[in-house]
Amino acid sequence: MGEDRETKDPVNTAAEKPVEVVTSPELEEKSIEAVALMQAELEDIKGKYLRLYAEFDNYRKKVQKDREEFIKYSNEDMAYELLPALDHLEMALKHAGDACSESGALAQGVENTLREINRTLEKFGIVPIEALHKTFDPAYHHAMSQVERSDVENNTVVEVFRKGYLYKDKVLRASLVAVSKKEN
Repeated sequence: MGEDRETKDPVNTAAEKPVEVVTSPELEEKSIEAVALMQAELEDIKGKYLRLYAEFDNYRKKVQKDREEFIKYSNEDMAYELLPALDHLEMALKHAGDACSESGALAQGVENTLREINRTLEKFGIVPIEALHKTFDPAYHHAMSQVERSDVENNTVVEVFRKGYLYKDKVLRASLVAVSKKEN
């Protein structure tokens, strides 16, 4: 039993055998068709990928824009709800000026409160719309009446019934105004 058996590695033995390459025109034609088919499929997949990537990028940009807009105008509802209280303070101050001087301290307190509220609102981007003696602009003003006047230009705001406000670059509430009309 002294025989040395050589164990043959099937991988190495296959490599030692010469490989016979069979070439035929039919085989070459089929391989060319297969390559062309794979290239067309690759182009199709690449096109789908590029469209999907573009759609995703557009979606990402839209979500980012919506998020920024949401953050920018997140206090809009609260600000809108505060405006009637601001109107009442202004009205109280106006009527206190018409009343006797006994309510001077109260009027001073209302004026200080009103000034502080306006300062705070302005800090958050809420500012009154300047309307009096300006040209009527339907984007900022709602005309409640027309007044025939010869001393001002046509379509000029001559009276403000209720102040309007801007929130950043958006109209929060339009001004209620009277607009001039040239006398005939």
